[in-house]
Amino acid sequence: MSIPTPEPAWQTAARELIGLGLREDLGSAGDVTTAALIPADQMAQVKIVARSAGVLCGLPVARMVFDELDPAVRFDERARDGDALAAGQVVAHLSGKLQSLLIGERTCLNFLTHLSGVATLTRRFVDAVAGTRAGIYDTRKTLPGWRALEKLAVAAGGGKNHRMGLYDMVLIKDNHLAGWREGGGTKIAGAVRAARERSPQGLPIEVEVDTLEQLADALEGQPDIVLLDNMTVDDLRRAVAVRDERAPGVKLEASGGVTLASVARIAQTGVERISAGALTHSPPALDLAFDWET
Repeated sequence: MSIPTPEPAWQTAARELIGLGLREDLGSAGDVTTAALIPADQMAQVKIVARSAGVLCGLPVARMVFDELDPAVRFDERARDGDALAAGQVVAHLSGKLQSLLIGERTCLNFLTHLSGVATLTRRFVDAVAGTRAGIYDTRKTLPGWRALEKLAVAAGGGKNHRMGLYDMVLIKDNHLAGWREGGGTKIAGAVRAARERSPQGLPIEVEVDTLEQLADALEGQPDIVLLDNMTVDDLRRAVAVRDERAPGVKLEASGGVTLASVARIAQTGVERISAGALTHSPPALDLAFDWET
Protein backbone atom coordinates (compact mmCIF):
# COMPACT_ATOMS: atom_id res chain seq x y z
CA MET A 1 0.00 0.00 0.00
CA SER A 2 1.52 3.29 -1.10
CA ILE A 3 1.38 6.32 1.18
CA PRO A 4 0.27 9.52 -0.57
CA THR A 5 2.98 12.15 -0.78
CA PRO A 6 1.97 15.33 1.06
CA GLU A 7 1.50 18.27 -1.27
CA PRO A 8 3.98 21.15 -0.98
CA ALA A 9 3.16 23.83 1.58
CA TRP A 10 2.62 26.44 -1.13
CA GLN A 11 -0.10 24.30 -2.75
CA THR A 12 -1.91 23.89 0.57
CA ALA A 13 -1.72 27.64 1.17
CA ALA A 14 -2.87 28.36 -2.37
CA ARG A 15 -5.94 26.16 -2.03
CA GLU A 16 -6.98 27.89 1.18
CA LEU A 17 -6.36 31.40 -0.18
CA ILE A 18 -8.09 30.68 -3.50
CA GLY A 19 -11.19 29.51 -1.65
CA LEU A 20 -11.10 32.61 0.52
CA GLY A 21 -10.58 34.91 -2.46
CA LEU A 22 -13.47 33.45 -4.43
CA ARG A 23 -15.78 33.58 -1.41
CA GLU A 24 -14.87 37.23 -0.86
CA ASP A 25 -15.76 38.04 -4.46
CA LEU A 26 -18.89 35.95 -4.84
CA GLY A 27 -20.53 36.34 -1.43
CA SER A 28 -23.96 34.73 -1.21
CA ALA A 29 -25.32 36.23 -4.45
CA GLY A 30 -22.53 35.43 -6.91
CA ASP A 31 -21.32 37.67 -9.72
CA VAL A 32 -24.50 39.65 -10.29
CA THR A 33 -23.09 41.66 -13.22
CA THR A 34 -21.93 38.62 -15.17
CA ALA A 35 -25.14 36.76 -14.43
CA ALA A 36 -27.20 39.68 -15.73
CA LEU A 37 -25.27 40.23 -18.97
CA ILE A 38 -23.48 37.06 -20.07
CA PRO A 39 -25.28 33.93 -21.33
CA ALA A 40 -24.24 30.75 -19.55
CA ASP A 41 -23.13 29.08 -22.79
CA GLN A 42 -21.08 31.97 -24.21
CA MET A 43 -17.43 31.03 -24.81
CA ALA A 44 -14.36 33.27 -24.88
CA GLN A 45 -10.58 33.33 -25.06
CA VAL A 46 -8.13 35.46 -23.15
CA LYS A 47 -4.38 35.99 -22.90
CA ILE A 48 -2.59 36.89 -19.68
CA VAL A 49 -0.05 39.48 -20.72
CA ALA A 50 2.81 41.19 -18.88
CA ARG A 51 2.31 44.93 -19.26
CA SER A 52 5.77 45.64 -17.85
CA ALA A 53 9.07 43.75 -17.58
CA GLY A 54 9.66 41.62 -14.52
CA VAL A 55 9.96 38.08 -13.16
CA LEU A 56 7.03 35.70 -13.30
CA CYS A 57 5.71 33.84 -10.28
CA GLY A 58 2.33 32.32 -9.46
CA LEU A 59 1.28 30.77 -12.76
CA PRO A 60 0.49 27.35 -11.22
CA VAL A 61 -1.62 29.18 -8.62
CA ALA A 62 -3.46 31.04 -11.37
CA ARG A 63 -4.26 27.70 -12.96
CA MET A 64 -5.55 26.43 -9.61
CA VAL A 65 -8.03 29.34 -9.48
CA PHE A 66 -9.78 28.03 -12.57
CA ASP A 67 -9.41 24.39 -11.52
CA GLU A 68 -11.46 25.37 -8.47
CA LEU A 69 -13.90 27.61 -10.31
CA ASP A 70 -14.47 25.69 -13.56
CA PRO A 71 -12.24 22.72 -14.45
CA ALA A 72 -13.47 22.94 -18.05
CA VAL A 73 -11.50 26.16 -18.58
CA ARG A 74 -8.42 25.39 -20.67
CA PHE A 75 -5.29 26.99 -19.21
CA ASP A 76 -2.22 26.83 -21.48
CA GLU A 77 0.96 28.13 -19.88
CA ARG A 78 3.31 30.03 -22.18
CA ALA A 79 6.00 30.77 -19.57
CA ARG A 80 7.30 29.37 -16.28
CA ASP A 81 7.78 30.75 -12.81
CA GLY A 82 11.20 32.37 -12.57
CA ASP A 83 11.19 33.50 -16.21
CA ALA A 84 12.26 37.06 -16.97
CA LEU A 85 9.36 38.70 -18.78
CA ALA A 86 9.42 41.43 -21.39
CA ALA A 87 6.63 43.97 -21.61
CA GLY A 88 3.94 42.58 -23.88
CA GLN A 89 4.89 38.94 -23.33
CA VAL A 90 2.05 36.42 -23.15
CA VAL A 91 2.36 34.15 -20.11
CA ALA A 92 -0.81 32.07 -20.54
CA HIS A 93 -3.77 31.52 -22.85
CA LEU A 94 -7.19 30.65 -21.43
CA SER A 95 -10.37 29.52 -23.11
CA GLY A 96 -13.74 28.46 -21.78
CA LYS A 97 -17.04 29.87 -20.59
CA LEU A 98 -16.96 33.64 -20.49
CA GLN A 99 -18.79 33.65 -17.17
CA SER A 100 -16.02 31.58 -15.58
CA LEU A 101 -13.26 33.72 -17.05
CA LEU A 102 -14.89 36.91 -15.80
CA ILE A 103 -15.51 35.54 -12.33
CA GLY A 104 -11.95 34.26 -11.92
CA GLU A 105 -10.13 37.20 -13.50
CA ARG A 106 -9.45 39.32 -10.43
CA THR A 107 -8.59 36.45 -8.07
CA CYS A 108 -6.21 35.03 -10.67
CA LEU A 109 -4.51 38.37 -11.25
CA ASN A 110 -4.27 39.15 -7.54
CA PHE A 111 -2.05 36.10 -7.09
CA LEU A 112 -0.01 36.70 -10.23
CA THR A 113 0.64 40.41 -9.78
CA HIS A 114 1.63 40.14 -6.11
CA LEU A 115 3.82 37.03 -6.38
CA SER A 116 5.47 38.30 -9.55
CA GLY A 117 6.10 41.58 -7.76
CA VAL A 118 7.92 39.72 -4.97
CA ALA A 119 9.95 37.74 -7.51
CA THR A 120 10.79 40.86 -9.52
CA LEU A 121 12.00 42.84 -6.52
CA THR A 122 14.01 39.86 -5.29
CA ARG A 123 15.72 39.52 -8.68
CA ARG A 124 16.74 43.18 -8.49
CA PHE A 125 18.39 42.58 -5.09
CA VAL A 126 20.07 39.41 -6.35
CA ASP A 127 21.42 41.19 -9.43
CA ALA A 128 22.71 44.03 -7.23
CA VAL A 129 24.99 41.66 -5.27
CA ALA A 130 26.18 39.59 -8.25
CA GLY A 131 29.88 38.82 -8.02
CA THR A 132 29.93 38.76 -4.22
CA ARG A 133 29.45 35.78 -1.92
CA ALA A 134 26.32 37.22 -0.33
CA GLY A 135 22.97 35.50 -0.76
CA ILE A 136 19.71 37.45 -0.51
CA TYR A 137 17.32 36.08 2.13
CA ASP A 138 13.71 36.80 3.00
CA THR A 139 12.24 37.22 6.52
CA ARG A 140 9.02 36.42 8.36
CA LYS A 141 7.59 39.82 7.38
CA THR A 142 4.92 38.20 5.23
CA LEU A 143 1.17 38.57 4.86
CA PRO A 144 -0.68 36.14 7.16
CA GLY A 145 -1.52 33.00 5.21
CA TRP A 146 0.73 33.98 2.30
CA ARG A 147 4.11 32.99 3.75
CA ALA A 148 4.66 29.79 1.78
CA LEU A 149 3.65 31.52 -1.45
CA GLU A 150 5.70 34.65 -0.84
CA LYS A 151 8.76 32.58 0.00
CA LEU A 152 8.13 30.58 -3.18
CA ALA A 153 8.21 33.89 -5.05
CA VAL A 154 11.49 34.89 -3.38
CA ALA A 155 13.00 31.63 -4.61
CA ALA A 156 11.61 32.26 -8.11
CA GLY A 157 13.45 35.58 -8.07
CA GLY A 158 16.74 33.92 -7.18
CA GLY A 159 16.64 34.63 -3.44
CA LYS A 160 16.92 32.23 -0.54
CA ASN A 161 14.45 31.38 2.19
CA HIS A 162 15.20 32.15 5.84
CA ARG A 163 13.28 30.17 8.44
CA MET A 164 9.64 29.43 7.63
CA GLY A 165 8.46 30.08 11.16
CA LEU A 166 9.33 29.85 14.82
CA TYR A 167 9.64 26.07 14.60
CA ASP A 168 12.47 25.38 12.14
CA MET A 169 15.36 27.53 13.41
CA VAL A 170 16.55 28.92 16.72
CA LEU A 171 16.91 32.69 16.34
CA ILE A 172 17.93 34.41 19.58
CA LYS A 173 16.98 38.07 19.39
CA ASP A 174 17.47 40.98 21.77
CA ASN A 175 14.15 40.41 23.52
CA HIS A 176 15.05 36.77 24.16
CA LEU A 177 18.34 37.89 25.70
CA ALA A 178 16.55 40.52 27.79
CA GLY A 179 14.26 37.84 29.22
CA TRP A 180 16.89 35.13 29.71
CA ARG A 181 17.92 35.19 33.35
CA GLU A 182 20.40 32.35 33.64
CA GLY A 183 24.05 32.98 34.30
CA GLY A 184 27.12 31.06 33.32
CA GLY A 185 29.77 32.78 31.25
CA THR A 186 29.13 35.69 28.96
CA LYS A 187 25.46 36.33 28.36
CA ILE A 188 25.11 35.85 24.61
CA ALA A 189 27.45 32.87 24.35
CA GLY A 190 25.69 31.31 27.33
CA ALA A 191 22.31 31.71 25.66
CA VAL A 192 23.63 30.07 22.49
CA ARG A 193 24.96 27.10 24.47
CA ALA A 194 21.69 26.75 26.39
CA ALA A 195 19.68 26.84 23.17
CA ARG A 196 21.90 24.19 21.61
CA GLU A 197 21.39 21.89 24.58
CA ARG A 198 17.62 22.35 24.83
CA SER A 199 16.31 22.84 21.29
CA PRO A 200 15.51 19.98 18.90
CA GLN A 201 18.67 18.36 17.60
CA GLY A 202 19.91 19.55 14.25
CA LEU A 203 18.17 22.93 14.16
CA PRO A 204 20.48 25.76 13.10
CA ILE A 205 21.13 28.39 15.74
CA GLU A 206 21.37 32.09 14.94
CA VAL A 207 21.83 34.96 17.35
CA GLU A 208 21.25 38.67 16.80
CA VAL A 209 23.81 41.31 17.84
CA ASP A 210 24.09 45.02 17.16
CA THR A 211 27.62 45.87 18.32
CA LEU A 212 31.09 44.46 17.72
CA GLU A 213 31.40 43.74 21.45
CA GLN A 214 28.27 41.61 21.31
CA LEU A 215 29.62 39.86 18.22
CA ALA A 216 32.75 38.82 20.12
CA ASP A 217 30.53 37.48 22.90
CA ALA A 218 28.32 35.59 20.46
CA LEU A 219 31.25 33.97 18.64
CA GLU A 220 32.37 32.39 21.92
CA GLY A 221 29.21 30.28 21.78
CA GLN A 222 29.87 29.07 18.22
CA PRO A 223 26.40 29.65 16.73
CA ASP A 224 25.80 28.68 13.12
CA ILE A 225 24.95 32.26 12.13
CA VAL A 226 25.27 35.69 13.70
CA LEU A 227 22.78 38.32 12.57
CA LEU A 228 24.37 41.78 12.47
CA ASP A 229 21.46 44.14 13.06
CA ASN A 230 21.53 47.69 11.67
CA MET A 231 25.31 47.94 11.57
CA THR A 232 27.11 50.48 9.42
CA VAL A 233 29.06 49.26 6.41
CA ASP A 234 32.32 50.00 8.23
CA ASP A 235 31.21 47.96 11.24
CA LEU A 236 30.09 45.12 8.99
CA ARG A 237 33.55 45.05 7.46
CA ARG A 238 35.11 44.96 10.93
CA ALA A 239 32.70 42.23 11.96
CA VAL A 240 33.85 40.05 9.06
CA ALA A 241 37.47 40.52 10.14
CA VAL A 242 36.63 39.59 13.74
CA ARG A 243 34.72 36.51 12.61
CA ASP A 244 37.51 35.43 10.25
CA GLU A 245 40.00 35.60 13.11
CA ARG A 246 37.97 34.04 15.92
CA ALA A 247 35.35 31.72 14.38
CA PRO A 248 35.75 31.33 10.62
CA GLY A 249 33.04 28.65 10.45
CA VAL A 250 30.28 31.01 11.62
CA LYS A 251 28.28 32.72 8.89
CA LEU A 252 27.36 36.40 9.13
CA GLU A 253 24.03 37.88 8.13
CA ALA A 254 23.46 41.61 7.66
CA SER A 255 19.95 42.85 8.32
CA GLY A 256 18.03 45.99 9.09
CA GLY A 257 17.16 48.79 6.69
CA VAL A 258 18.58 46.99 3.65
CA THR A 259 17.59 48.73 0.40
CA LEU A 260 18.47 48.43 -3.27
CA ALA A 261 20.62 51.52 -2.85
CA SER A 262 22.67 49.99 -0.03
CA VAL A 263 22.70 46.26 -0.68
CA ALA A 264 25.74 46.21 -2.99
CA ARG A 265 27.90 48.04 -0.44
CA ILE A 266 26.72 45.65 2.26
CA ALA A 267 27.56 42.62 0.11
CA GLN A 268 31.06 43.95 -0.56
CA THR A 269 31.90 43.76 3.16
CA GLY A 270 32.16 39.97 2.90
CA VAL A 271 29.02 38.83 4.77
CA GLU A 272 27.50 35.59 3.49
CA ARG A 273 23.86 36.52 3.98
CA ILE A 274 21.74 39.64 3.62
CA SER A 275 18.11 39.55 4.74
CA ALA A 276 15.57 42.12 3.64
CA GLY A 277 11.98 42.36 4.83
CA ALA A 278 11.21 44.59 1.85
CA LEU A 279 11.19 41.56 -0.44
CA THR A 280 7.82 40.50 0.95
CA HIS A 281 6.37 43.40 2.90
CA SER A 282 6.56 46.13 0.25
CA PRO A 283 7.10 44.88 -3.30
CA PRO A 284 5.25 46.79 -6.04
CA ALA A 285 2.85 44.56 -7.94
CA LEU A 286 3.96 43.53 -11.42
CA ASP A 287 1.47 44.73 -14.03
CA LEU A 288 -0.19 41.71 -15.66
CA ALA A 289 -3.62 41.78 -17.26
CA PHE A 290 -6.23 39.82 -19.19
CA ASP A 291 -6.29 40.74 -22.88
CA TRP A 292 -9.58 39.55 -24.31
CA GLU A 293 -9.74 37.99 -27.76
CA THR A 294 -12.73 38.28 -30.07
